[in-house]
Amino acid sequence: MTEPEPFSGNCPCLSGEQYADCCGRFHSGAAEAATAEQLMRSRYSAFVLLDAGYLLKTWHSSTRPAELEFDPGLEWRRLDIVSVERGGPLDTEGVVEFKAHFRQDGGRGVHHETSRFLRVDRHWFYVDAVALYR
Repeated sequence: MTEPEPFSGNCPCLSGEQYADCCGRFHSGAAEAATAEQLMRSRYSAFVLLDAGYLLKTWHSSTRPAELEFDPGLEWRRLDIVSVERGGPLDTEGVVEFKAHFRQDGGRGVHHETSRFLRVDRHWFYVDAVALYR
């Protein structure tokens, strides 16, 4: 597994914040996501930045793959949060529906997913996709 490239500027999750103040603090380990949505956004940014280590670390052990491979022809362009159900700082589970827009092989597409998250020992983890559309 290779280390992700250093990144600066606006966060890829499109929060409007600088990367270092948004998902960068989660990727570096300086902070933990307090909500399922924060974890979802930070995982999207990790996909943009090809940070397999962070993705695996934040994947629940019951569903985590042994390794991740990225498609070099896939470029993530925009994240839209559609809805959030529970997943707050005091919840133990949450659901985030999102649309991640991408370009691949000269075409455009949208990955539409409803993701399930669990909070274990004050740490949020991605569990699985409840529904998946592409």
